[in-house]
Amino acid sequence: MDAYRDLLREHGFGLPAIVPQVYLHYDPKTIRERLAADGKKLERQRMDFLLLLPRRQRVVVELDGKEHYSDRGDAKPARYAAMVREDRRLRLQGYEVYRFGGFEFVDLPAGEASARQFFNELLRKHGAIE
Repeated sequence: MDAYRDLLREHGFGLPAIVPQVYLHYDPKTIRERLAADGKKLERQRMDFLLLLPRRQRVVVELDGKEHYSDRGDAKPARYAAMVREDRRLRLQGYEVYRFGGFEFVDLPAGEASARQFFNELLRKHGAIE
């Protein structure tokens, strides 16, 4: 968010909004209720950030910590496979999906610089900035 805020300062409020913690679909049941009902939970119910760019282009940006691919430090290939399966599904629905690894932000200034560069490139690609 800080990196995108910096771009707003640089380019003005004509930039597309970045919306944090967006629900792709709403499930009125809790995870516990959903698991009890049919043994499944809804995958990819919430995304970290959504940008709605010119020409109806929808972009999902995810910041992945260890919980995206492990459980208490142990690699979980099934968890990772479910995540990339959902990425494919989103792409087929017309979303672009970009991921940052949480480790990229261990050095926070370097992580923010990387995020700023990414957003600049993304916004140029979609014609939102020159």
